[in-house]
Amino acid sequence: MSNRDKLLSAARECLLTIGYANTTVRELVRASGANQASINYHFGSKEQLLTLTLRELNREWGEVLFAAIGDQEGTVTGAEREALWARIIESVQANRALWFVNFESVAVARTDGEIRAMITEGLRMSRLSLARAFTGLDPDRDDPDRVRAAGSHYYALLVGVAAQWIADPESAPSAADLAAADGA
Repeated sequence: MSNRDKLLSAARECLLTIGYANTTVRELVRASGANQASINYHFGSKEQLLTLTLRELNREWGEVLFAAIGDQEGTVTGAEREALWARIIESVQANRALWFVNFESVAVARTDGEIRAMITEGLRMSRLSLARAFTGLDPDRDDPDRVRAAGSHYYALLVGVAAQWIADPESAPSAADLAAADGA
């Protein structure tokens, strides 16, 4: 494995285990076995290495989320809504580290325009998928403002549910709780 690949692997490991803020050059060197100069040689800086890795992890997070959402057609009701929330919750539980990275990337976006742009694109795609999954709205057929509003609503719910499940799973809402409240 090349030093570049070792550094990418180390950056992934560090982001998933200790997070962006705690990933230092020293941690990357320790985890990769590469020397410090190879970070700048291959990536220009530690930040560029982490941004590249963060982009890949956020793409992976999106794939995990879209797999949990599935290819729903039409508005979901009752048991289907509960099953959809159950898949989302199971995905959050199974991918806690990815969710932590995703949440941390929002904080990093404050000072990093590239990460902010990446998040913006992910938000757009997530809103479209969530609008389709929960309401049956089709971005190609339905009013774009209505699709965006519905997708934003469900994205806000998703993020809040995920935050509760990664921070306090003992008192986080169940799929049945979410389906009942959403149908109210």
